[in-house]
Amino acid sequence: RTGGRPRSKFNTKGDIRGFDVRTGELLWTFHTIPARGEVGYESWLTGNDITGNSGVWAAISGDPELGHIYLSVEDPTGDYYGGDRHGDNLFSSGIVAVDVKTGERQWHYQFIHHDIWDWDVPSPAIIADLPNGRRVVMSVTKQSWVYVFDRLTGEPIWPIVERPVPAGDVPGEWYSPTQPFPTRPAPFDRQGFTEADLIDWTPEVHALALESIEGFRLSSIIYTPPSLTEAADGTRGLLSLPSSTGGSNWESSALDPETGILYVPSRTQLQVLSLAKNPESDIDFSQGFGVRAPRVQGLDIVKPPYGRITAIDMNSGDHLWMIANADTPDRIANHALLEGVDLPRTGVPTRSGILLTKTLLFQAEGTGAAGASPIFRAIDKQTGEIIAEIDLPFNQTGLPFTYEHDGKQYLAMFIGGGGAAAELAVYSLP
Repeated sequence: RTGGRPRSKFNTKGDIRGFDVRTGELLWTFHTIPARGEVGYESWLTGNDITGNSGVWAAISGDPELGHIYLSVEDPTGDYYGGDRHGDNLFSSGIVAVDVKTGERQWHYQFIHHDIWDWDVPSPAIIADLPNGRRVVMSVTKQSWVYVFDRLTGEPIWPIVERPVPAGDVPGEWYSPTQPFPTRPAPFDRQGFTEADLIDWTPEVHALALESIEGFRLSSIIYTPPSLTEAADGTRGLLSLPSSTGGSNWESSALDPETGILYVPSRTQLQVLSLAKNPESDIDFSQGFGVRAPRVQGLDIVKPPYGRITAIDMNSGDHLWMIANADTPDRIANHALLEGVDLPRTGVPTRSGILLTKTLLFQAEGTGAAGASPIFRAIDKQTGEIIAEIDLPFNQTGLPFTYEHDGKQYLAMFIGGGGAAAELAVYSLP
C-alpha cells in the first residue's frame, strides 16, 4: 500500500518491463529504484533494499524515430516521510528516457531530490516539435512548473538552477540541501503560502483568516518540508501551496503544434503537511491524522483564483494569458460574510478538462466538488476570452475528446457523478 499512510516501509518496487507484443516474452526490466552497481544506486544512502513504489502512474510517452520512451516516475515509499530512505532517491519524482528495445537508460532528470511532498509526476510527458525547430519533451507538474528538455540529449531548454531550500526538524528525516528550480517558464500557479496570500475582501474576513492560521507554520518557499502534528514549537503542521494534488495533475495540459502554445489547467488549494505516528504502520511518521486546512466559515482562506487556465508560449517560455476556470460559485457569491462585496471571478479548485482544436480551446469545470458547474465553454486560444457556453446535463468527469464522422466534427465527454449515472455526452460542431 502506498500514499501518505503506508502500512509498511517494505514495499513493492515500481520496475518498468518491456515485452514482445507478439510472443509475450520479457525483453528487459528497468529498475526505477536502481539495484546495486547500477547508475543511481549511490543516491540511496539507506533503504534501497526495502523501499518500494517509484513506479509510473501516468501513461508512457514515446518517440518512434528516436526509439525512446519517457517515464514519468512517482515518489518512493512513503509520500511524506523519507526517514527510511536517506539520499536523493534516483530515479524517483523525475523523468527517465529509456531505449524501447533494450531498456537502457538514455538520460534522466530528477525534479525533486528526496520527495517528501507527494509531488511526483502525475501525467505523461509531452512530445513536441516546436515551431522554432526545437524537438522537446515536457513535463507538467504538481509543483506548477513545466520542465522542458531536448528529447534526444536531455539538456534543459532553459537553465534549471539548484537553489538552497530549508531543512526541517522531523526526527529521523533526511533533507536535501538544494532543489532544482526551472528559470523558464515561470510557475503557472501559486508556490508557497504566507499571510499576504490570505483573503481580504473585508476587514472581518481578513481578521478571521488570520485567526484561522494560528498554530500552523507558513513559508514563501515551495520546498519547505512537512512538520509534526505536535511540534516542539507548538505548531500543528505546515500550510503548503501547492497541495499534493497540484498545481497540475492527471488532466495535464494541451499543446498547439502549430503555434507551440501550451494550455495548462491547474488548481490552488491549501494542504496541511502534518506528520504523526500511525499505530498501524512500521514507518515512524505518516501524513494526515485529523489536521485539516483551515477555513473561514466554509470559505477558502487563500486569495482566488482557485482554479485557472494558463497559456504559455513554449517557443519563448513567456506566459500569454491566464483566466479563472469558472465563475464564482454560489457558496462564495451568496456567503453571509460577503454580502455587498464586489467579488472577482474566483474559479473552482477542480480538475478542469480541456480540449484543443485548430480554432478553439474547449473547457469543462470538472466534477461538482467545490462548486463546479455543469458548463462547457469555448475559449479564444489567443486571448482567453470566453466565446460561448452551453449547459451540460451533469458535470464533466473525464477529459473532453473530439472525432470526425462523415465529414462532421463532434465533441464528446463523460459526465455524471454525485449520484448521477455515468453518461457520454456528444455535441456536433456546425
